Amino acid sequence: MNLKTLAEKLGLSQTTVSRALNGYPEVSEATRLRVQDAAVRFNYRPNSRAKGLATGRSMVVAQIVPGSSEHEMVNPIFGDFVGGATEALARFGYDMMISRVLEDDEGKIYRELHARGAVDAVILQGPSVEDPRIPLLNEIGMPYIVHGRSTGITAPYSWVDVNNKRSFRRATQFLTDLGHRRIALINGLEYMDFAQRRRSGYQEALDAAGIAADPALMCSADMTEGYGYRETRRLLHLADPPTAILSASMLAAIGIRRAIQESGLTMGRDVSVITHDDDLSYLRNGDDIPIFTATRASVRAAGAILAEQLVALISAPESGPVHHMIEAELVVGGSTGPARRRT
Repeated sequence: MNLKTLAEKLGLSQTTVSRALNGYPEVSEATRLRVQDAAVRFNYRPNSRAKGLATGRSMVVAQIVPGSSEHEMVNPIFGDFVGGATEALARFGYDMMISRVLEDDEGKIYRELHARGAVDAVILQGPSVEDPRIPLLNEIGMPYIVHGRSTGITAPYSWVDVNNKRSFRRATQFLTDLGHRRIALINGLEYMDFAQRRRSGYQEALDAAGIAADPALMCSADMTEGYGYRETRRLLHLADPPTAILSASMLAAIGIRRAIQESGLTMGRDVSVITHDDDLSYLRNGDDIPIFTATRASVRAAGAILAEQLVALISAPESGPVHHMIEAELVVGGSTGPARRRT
């Protein structure tokens, strides 16, 4: 189906349909949603090459993935984000280019892409505290949006983020309400902004419950299954082990559960566990009843929201910056219960 046929089916002009698909702000939200729904229903895909020639755009959005010995960004969580983002971008006729580069080369790649006009915008993943890439992209003048935020950056920039601090404060409070006093945090790398915010929420909830934070119960590393397993084994061998564990990732939570089971304990009875990022396409948290109690926010939905915001920025760069906060839902599963008295 071409643009003319789609416009005829909707009873709209081709200009209106084109503007709705490209995120122009003068098109009403109701019309934009109607056009997008019809494009999906009739399997309409714009011709990116023809569209690029007409608009002077490349019709490509870049996502640069830095290679790092400490942090592996490419995982099921990243895959779900890309799935949501690419589906949304396709509705507007955009393709996504993913490039893996050495960490030290990332800034050079942004400059080269902008100089060649190879992409119309970039998505910035995994922001750190005071992330140097944000002022660099502001200097270059390339449209971009950040998946997350960066504490310490005062310059304006666009972002889509989960309310990590509130999410982990609520999860920790849920555990203190169940009577837990020894609550461990198996966190991500804390130079990354999301992990710092999660720790802050955890500590605020402990303070509110009159519980002193114990450094022995807090750890920070790349969020893998093996990391969750090793740290849980260590925690369970402490003289005063935790009765509850808060995990920053579903991947780490799987390792946590394995360590609890190998220790002859029962998750949810002997040790309570709450995890984040449980709403993953290829790593489900049970079926009817969730295995883990979790702070749930769909990373796939976040990818779609971010892509739509980015297309709007490309179309009307003077409208930025844009900010979108996603609130996580606390889902109660079988991994939590009242704190047990120790004999």
